[in-house]
Amino acid sequence: MGATRTARELARMELTQAIKDEARRQLAVDGPQKLSLRSISRALEMVSSSLFRYFPSRDDLLTALIIDAYNAMGQAAEDAAQGAPREAWIAACHAVRAWAKQNPHEYALIYGSPIPGYKAPRETVAAAARVPLLLIGLLSKAWQGMRVEYGEPSPPLTPGLAQQWADVGREVAPELPVEVLNRGGIVWSQLFGMLSFELFGQFVGSVDPADEFFAHAVGQMADFVGLKSPF
Repeated sequence: MGATRTARELARMELTQAIKDEARRQLAVDGPQKLSLRSISRALEMVSSSLFRYFPSRDDLLTALIIDAYNAMGQAAEDAAQGAPREAWIAACHAVRAWAKQNPHEYALIYGSPIPGYKAPRETVAAAARVPLLLIGLLSKAWQGMRVEYGEPSPPLTPGLAQQWADVGREVAPELPVEVLNRGGIVWSQLFGMLSFELFGQFVGSVDPADEFFAHAVGQMADFVGLKSPF
C-alpha cells in the first residue's frame, strides 16, 4: 500500500512538473495574460477536468510559477554569495543577472507588468524575499564585523521614511540603523531597475551589451552601502 502511494505521489509530481513546463513554454510565446489551463490541457492531451485537480484556476498556476521563479532566482543568488560580504554581495548580484538573462520570461513574470486580474497571495512573499533578505544579511554581517564605511554621509531621512525602515528593521535586521537599511533599499531597487532596463531593451543604443556597465554599477552599489574590501 505504501509503495502504491509513493508511485502515485511520484506520478503526481511528474505531471505537476509537466503542467508547469508547458505553462512556461506558453508564457514565452504568448505572455501571462493569455495563459490558459484549457490550452495547457490540450497541449498535454489531458482532459481539462483532470488538470483542474492539480491547479483549480489560472491564478493558482500563476502563483506556483511565480513562487518557482522567485525561489530559482533566490537559490542562484544564495549559491553564489560566498566569501566576505562585499565579494558575496557582488557575486549574488551577478548571479541574479545571469538567472534573469537565462530565464527572461520568468523574470518578466515576477518583475514585469502586473497581470490584469491577478493579485499575488501572501504565499509568494517568502520566496520573493529571498534575494533582498540575502543582501540585507550580508550588510548585517558587514555591519557587525565593522566592515561598513561610507565615503559621504546621506541626507537625513524624513520622519516618515525613518519610521518605514524602522518597521522593516524590526522584522528583518533589528541591529541595522535605519540609514543603513535605506541605503540597502536604494541599491536593491537599482539592481532590479538595471535588470529590467537590460531585459526589456532599454539599453539598446547605449550600454548594450551591458556586461561592463553592470559590473561597474554593482561595484558602485557595494561602495554606496558601505561594504569595504576585506583587504
